[in-house]
Amino acid sequence: MVLFGGYWAYNQFLQPQGPETIADQHKATIMDQISKNPSRWTDNRKTLDNLMEDVRLGNVIEADIGKEDIYITTKDERAYVVSDQFGQVARQLLNLIYNEKTPVFTIQELKIGHQISAARSLDVAVQLMMVLFFGCLLWPMLSPNLTIRRKKSTSKVTFKDVIGCDEAKRTLMDMTAWLRTPENFALLNARPPRGVLFTGDPGVGKTLLAKALANECGVNFIEANGSSFSSMFYGVGIQKVKGLFREARRKAPCILFIDEIDGIGRRVDQGRLADGEGNRIVNQFLTELDGFSENAGVMLIAATNHVDALDKALRREGRFDRTVHVPLPTLEDRVHLLQLYLGKTKPAENLDYDRLAKNCMGLTPAAIAFVANNAALLAARSSDTEVGMHHILEAIEIQRMGEADENQKLASSKDRRRVAVHEAGHALVGALLNTGRVEKVTILPRGPAQGVTLILPLEDKRLHLQSEIQAQLAMVLAGRAAEANVFQEVSTGAAGDLQEATRIALSMVTSYGMSTDESLSSLATMRELGIEIEARIIMEKVDALLKAGYEKALALIENHRPELDFIVEQLLAHETIGGEVVYQALEPIELQVKSVESAAVA
Repeated sequence: MVLFGGYWAYNQFLQPQGPETIADQHKATIMDQISKNPSRWTDNRKTLDNLMEDVRLGNVIEADIGKEDIYITTKDERAYVVSDQFGQVARQLLNLIYNEKTPVFTIQELKIGHQISAARSLDVAVQLMMVLFFGCLLWPMLSPNLTIRRKKSTSKVTFKDVIGCDEAKRTLMDMTAWLRTPENFALLNARPPRGVLFTGDPGVGKTLLAKALANECGVNFIEANGSSFSSMFYGVGIQKVKGLFREARRKAPCILFIDEIDGIGRRVDQGRLADGEGNRIVNQFLTELDGFSENAGVMLIAATNHVDALDKALRREGRFDRTVHVPLPTLEDRVHLLQLYLGKTKPAENLDYDRLAKNCMGLTPAAIAFVANNAALLAARSSDTEVGMHHILEAIEIQRMGEADENQKLASSKDRRRVAVHEAGHALVGALLNTGRVEKVTILPRGPAQGVTLILPLEDKRLHLQSEIQAQLAMVLAGRAAEANVFQEVSTGAAGDLQEATRIALSMVTSYGMSTDESLSSLATMRELGIEIEARIIMEKVDALLKAGYEKALALIENHRPELDFIVEQLLAHETIGGEVVYQALEPIELQVKSVESAAVA
């Protein structure tokens, strides 16, 4: 728009005017005639079609371009005007003369730099606007380096600030030593590590580790995301890969961090053109990795949540020398994380960090940071001056169960009782089979769920026994079993439970070798190798596990119906109860799980 304005002003006011010529005098004469007797032309106004007909027949001898009209004079001394407010008619007449498509006649401007120049200015402005529009639209997709953030590490995060992740930190220490003193490696003819691949759940601290490494080494930190290399245009993704590695070599020594590398390192079948382009990007990425010399001064770090999706050629030694799994924080790590993040607020002095850490079992550091911040928000909402235990426990419940919405309470007493029976079934079977610690049961809506039973793990475990998974399966199906036992009819409230139970049973069949027929084959591996497996066979095995878990839950509920009714009445009276109420209902009973299981089988 600035260019258009300048061009317009130049044509209107600043365009140099030469000395008056004979043509100029003729124009002035025409102008005088029009000024003295304009009605000769203006009283006779015609359309563009009339003008084009006269032009085609060669009747026009002169066309004078005025401010908003074109004054036409013919051989038979007819005079009329044709409207031309935006200069379109004048441009059309000029094109006819220039292309010699019409008998020659005189065409001239009554005021230099008005109509024709205005039309030219309009053309230039439109073209400039189109160029700017499409340039702004295409630049993010065509620019190889636009999505890459290049920066000197300004983060103050060090390895001391990264809680847990001990194995990952030890690996990064080797890389730090190479970046600081590469001569020590050269003395021993030791090849420095080419790259490190971090795997783990979202939020465990993979990106934080990379930033801490860059700060420890004091080198440049180049960060990119795997999804930023895709493009709708052919070849653009390859150029982005080349630009990224070119920048890394230019900024050496540096750390090149690619987050969500599965967005670039996933190879797919070339069923579509887009799939072929993705594979070419993978190939270019592999080529660039092989192009790094040992003394290039570039260290590659990548992170992914889906390591199995990566191309195997990308994960081999020489490209990513080390693959480090970043685990969930341990109990001790969670204590330190809570102290760190709650210390940034105003915590109360009597906080039980051990209890809080146990309640945070299974949460990532990012989730714990959210819990601490949300606890501070809850304290501010209630106008408290410090963050207490009840604020933090409520924040943990929100993280696990969703926020309670009392405005969405069930209006029907029948629906409230059904939800209470459903949740009581989960709590009762979970306590009987010791699938975890029953922390809280509520019939208040939490997120999309009409009620929630919160059962926390008893300890950090990486290995799970078959009996434990079977107990988990029975607990998940216990809500539906309780509805069937009490009302002799089930509802749609168990839809989410069936989905979770199916996922558990499917993993038991395809990955864990825990199907009822004791098959030891890994169906997941067969699928990876291209061996066709009938879905019907898998579903039959899954359904057998689901039925066994459901029957187990149903038997437990039938044998403990009084305890179930007690929990239901407590829920209807208070809407939310603690786990101690559930265990109180079971106190008079001497649990004999083995005999219950025998009765269920019989």
